[in-house]
Amino acid sequence: MKYVWVTLSAIVFSVTLLHAQKPDKPTSAETYHELQKLNFLGTALYVAAHPDDENTSLISYMSNHEKARTVYLSMTRGDGGQNLIGSELRELLGVLRTEELLAARHMDGGEQRFTRANDFGFSKHPNETLKIWDKEKVLADVVWTIRKIKPDVIVNRFDHRTPGSTHGHHTSSAVLSVEAFDIANNPEVYAEQLEYTTPWQPKRIFYNTSWWQYGSQEAFEKVDKSGMVSLDVGTYYPELGLSNNEIAAMARSQHLCQGFGRLTDRGSSMEYIELLKGDMPKNNDVFDGINTTWSRVKGGAAVGEILYAVEKNFNFRNPEKHLTELVKAYQLLQKVEDEHWRTLKSEELQTLILNCAGLYLEASSAEASATPGSMAKVNFEAINRSANAITLKSISLSGISENSTPDQVLADNIKSNFDISFTVPATTNYTSPYWLNDPGTLGTYTVNDQMLIGKPETPSAFTAIFALEINGVAINIEKPVIYRYSKPDKGEVYEPFAILPEATSKIDEKVLIFASADTKDVQVKIRAGKNDVSGNVVLNHPEGWMVTPSSIPFSIAQKGEEISVSFKVSPPQSGSEGKISPVITIGNKTYDKELVEINYDHIPKQSILLPSEAKVVRMNIQKSGEHIAYIMGAGDNVPESLEQIGYQVHLIDPNDIQIGSLDKYDAVVVGIRAYNVVDALKFKQPILFDYVEKGGTMIVQYNTAGRWARQFENIAPYDLTLSNDRVTDENAKVNILAKNNSLVNFPNAITEKDFDGWVQERGLYFPSEWSADFTPVLEMGDEGESQTQGSLLVAPYGEGHYIYTGLSFFRELPVGVSGAYKLFANMLSVGKDEVKKESNVKG
Repeated sequence: MKYVWVTLSAIVFSVTLLHAQKPDKPTSAETYHELQKLNFLGTALYVAAHPDDENTSLISYMSNHEKARTVYLSMTRGDGGQNLIGSELRELLGVLRTEELLAARHMDGGEQRFTRANDFGFSKHPNETLKIWDKEKVLADVVWTIRKIKPDVIVNRFDHRTPGSTHGHHTSSAVLSVEAFDIANNPEVYAEQLEYTTPWQPKRIFYNTSWWQYGSQEAFEKVDKSGMVSLDVGTYYPELGLSNNEIAAMARSQHLCQGFGRLTDRGSSMEYIELLKGDMPKNNDVFDGINTTWSRVKGGAAVGEILYAVEKNFNFRNPEKHLTELVKAYQLLQKVEDEHWRTLKSEELQTLILNCAGLYLEASSAEASATPGSMAKVNFEAINRSANAITLKSISLSGISENSTPDQVLADNIKSNFDISFTVPATTNYTSPYWLNDPGTLGTYTVNDQMLIGKPETPSAFTAIFALEINGVAINIEKPVIYRYSKPDKGEVYEPFAILPEATSKIDEKVLIFASADTKDVQVKIRAGKNDVSGNVVLNHPEGWMVTPSSIPFSIAQKGEEISVSFKVSPPQSGSEGKISPVITIGNKTYDKELVEINYDHIPKQSILLPSEAKVVRMNIQKSGEHIAYIMGAGDNVPESLEQIGYQVHLIDPNDIQIGSLDKYDAVVVGIRAYNVVDALKFKQPILFDYVEKGGTMIVQYNTAGRWARQFENIAPYDLTLSNDRVTDENAKVNILAKNNSLVNFPNAITEKDFDGWVQERGLYFPSEWSADFTPVLEMGDEGESQTQGSLLVAPYGEGHYIYTGLSFFRELPVGVSGAYKLFANMLSVGKDEVKKESNVKG
């Protein structure tokens, strides 16, 4: 596991810690950098639409050069995007991208916030976006963020004045930000929020413009920049040994699932922010005219007098020499009336005190998880690596009556260990992303707790409180309870301590296709959340379907162990759709959740509890052929979906493709964005085309036009030009152009009704130009736009067929869209109708 932040530990200067990250161990130079930030009382809010929309260069500059508290507000968690590193999509992708954003902020020193907006996919206009998002709810969240963060300046990533010129989510983020700027200080607007916060008026709001807004660097050089602030974000930080560019690149590289890994760079680099509202700052100083000193708050001057002197005379060789002054400043800070700054700066000052004292505090669970009502044990470590008088008075856990009262002096460099065993309260919430706990809408997540809205993660189930006395002053330090262990191949690993149900269930196949009335065995996996779990499981099913047996008993001895039980599921004779859902009964309690774990090296392990269910579809579907070769691209679940309708799918490593090695397959399918991410394909194109020429079928699913693409000149055997054309309305009307083509006739008759029930979109990155050898099969378009014919193209090549499609089968098949299955089966069967006719003639 490669934690870049191990060697750059104190690049995180944010108060909010990532759950389960390895603890920061800053050098004295990095501690000094934190002190500089402590002495700056100013806040910047950066606003955009998605994870990876943020300008990490500007966020890092505001945080590390200006020393401002810098927060990125992303309207969405990126649920509607694609995934380059795995198969997580929709809400699971949103969880992954949330953690990647937190990893990015860990690098650039910013903080992270969200609204309840759901990334429902590409939108061409803010009018559509704001209607689907429920503008009032999302606007309320932006106002809430402003009132809670209290930014002095806001910077929008996108331009609110150019609707329709970019992604509708992009423009909407700016529209909402500008509107919130005007109303956040009005106590009559969203008055219910004022139970928890106060109105706030930022001083100015900017738009983060650049040359691309004007078409070229040359055009931008001619633009009147009198209304802009110019910032050289290529500055170098000697105390960190890094330039701002390098930090920004490392932060940007955390967006791995979106393919944003990049090289670091160095040197002068200009950013421009255009003033939208408020007064124009002087001398390119974003915080001009804003008091960012300790005198900003009543009672703060006395605190500042101490802390400015510490900064001026900082002892890099022995930072503990400043502990007496820091503790005195902390004592004075508690008397400051301004709750906002008192809370914020107290947390920063606590961190500084810990770092200067070399004081290490940790709370680690003995196990990775526990269940409500079960016993748990937390181990505590405390070590003072300074000569200062520090006493550990007590240790407690939030919401737990048990505690430890060592009342012990922590001697210099002598480690002390304690533990607390307790019963997890039955009312303890499960560990799962809070925004997924209740059903939402297409555009908005449901969050009923106002204090959770905007938070990047669900708060830790348990927090340890270390009650310290430092130089006679009481200071309480809070640390989330984590799970720490070691692995031979990874070393020390930190994970969140999770609270999970006694048992969870899972059906691996999220869609079960019944192409006939035959009964299928459906496996239900049951996982124990504690030792010695016994109960029964039933499988709820739609009307008209039959399930036997009605109930199955089970018993599991070991926590974490998983067993499988099998139900026989019989569909009705005619078409039907519905859901089957396992329900576990243990004693008088029932459990109906599936546990999904996301575990990549660059983010903390995530535990997500979702409804345990699978979609069942009875459809009459025909197919030709049996063996399909699949070349995986950026990751999708299409192979599993094809297996549902009886194909044997063989995953092929492109490096293994040789002349003749594909001849045994009825078709070769290339996964989404394969030409964007699989370099080996450019060497295998001649072999693939040879396979087609000899009678094979090759299906290529969508690839992006540029952005991540390696430049393939021959993605098809004929001329084919990809574009950014897409149809985002999943209900857009579809016309069948080539009514006699086998793709819409064999072996399944395709009608316009087969495009009912599609999700998120029709398709994306359709070709805009193609050779006359291709036949366009379909025509479609979003409302108010011209029809496009590039969604499904087929061409004969030699004795075989080549198909290119931008239709979003990778979204439709995994959710069981019947028409998508029928159309894909026809694509795999292309040419087989002619073989069948010839066979009949010979017969």
